[in-house]
Amino acid sequence: MTKKLHAALVTAAAAAAALLAAPGASAQAVADGYERCPADHYCLFSGLDGTGDMAAIQDDTPDLAALGMDDRATSDWNRTDHRINLWSDADYTGCMAVTSPGGKGNFFSSFRDFFSSVEIDEPNGMSC
Repeated sequence: MTKKLHAALVTAAAAAAALLAAPGASAQAVADGYERCPADHYCLFSGLDGTGDMAAIQDDTPDLAALGMDDRATSDWNRTDHRINLWSDADYTGCMAVTSPGGKGNFFSSFRDFFSSVEIDEPNGMSC
């Protein structure tokens, strides 16, 4: 191998390694869709398949408007060990649906852009 070719290959390899080691490069590639939801959180997404805006929740949330997610969620991921009650109206009123621990996916079409409050591990109410 000639010295020029060897030097060019070493330079190209060093440039590739620098790109791979750039801060945030791998985090941006991994953190999309559902994967943005932090461990031990319940996450709502405004788009299907975990896309769009996201609200990450760890406590009862009487009004999803405070998180910009009132009547906007179309998919979710329950990364907790708790049952999540989703209420059609603010302050845990109206009817409700349940997301089990580990549950993940798109809401049925009739439940998209529908929920207004979230309760964690509380007794069930009237089912939607």
